[in-house]
Amino acid sequence: MDFLRWLFEAQIPVGGSALVLREVLGNIFGLLSALGGMRRKVWAWPIGIVGNILLLTVFLGNIFGAAAPATLWGQAGRQVMFIAVAVYGWYRWQQGRETSSQGRAVIPGWASNKVRLALIGAMIAGTAALTPLFDTLGSYPPVWADAWTFMGSLLATYGMARGWTEFWLIWVAVDIVGVPLLFSAGYYASAVMYLFYGFFTLAGFFVWWWAEKRERGAVQSVPVAAGVAR
Repeated sequence: MDFLRWLFEAQIPVGGSALVLREVLGNIFGLLSALGGMRRKVWAWPIGIVGNILLLTVFLGNIFGAAAPATLWGQAGRQVMFIAVAVYGWYRWQQGRETSSQGRAVIPGWASNKVRLALIGAMIAGTAALTPLFDTLGSYPPVWADAWTFMGSLLATYGMARGWTEFWLIWVAVDIVGVPLLFSAGYYASAVMYLFYGFFTLAGFFVWWWAEKRERGAVQSVPVAAGVAR
């Protein structure tokens, strides 16, 4: 109990203000999860879940000790969504590693044009549908930005679970909107981490792109080599 009380109350002094320790720790776990995702490691998913739980308590604001001046229902809700999708991704990548001859949890690939259109449509429609809901719940304005980050996070996490290289670009779209929102709402640790993620996700996109070209080519060459051997 003493540890939990310390965890919920601990702050890090920065200048004339302070950062909530749970917010800092949650983002550190998120960064470790992103690094694991770039390397396609299964442990990226459980590490991410720990960060999601910590950030859930942060973004619920007043419910957990007024962690910040504003409650962001979209940010809080997406932590719950992250946990649910992470369980799916954890299972999918674990199965992929067990069945892959290369020992990889997933081989990156591109989504079809039909799937890309569906992702764009879901992003726009989901944002439009969630904005009035989050507004009713009292989310910090501009509420559409909170809804945008929620939908983008949902689609990006699902895309990562499926192994679509485009999921990195969805994260870029989330960061472009999410960074100004978090700064204005007073979540400075998360805002700085989002800003870093913006550059990190671009690097991740190219890492997966190159891996897709290299490993898909290797898989396609196997039948040819086998035919020559026979």
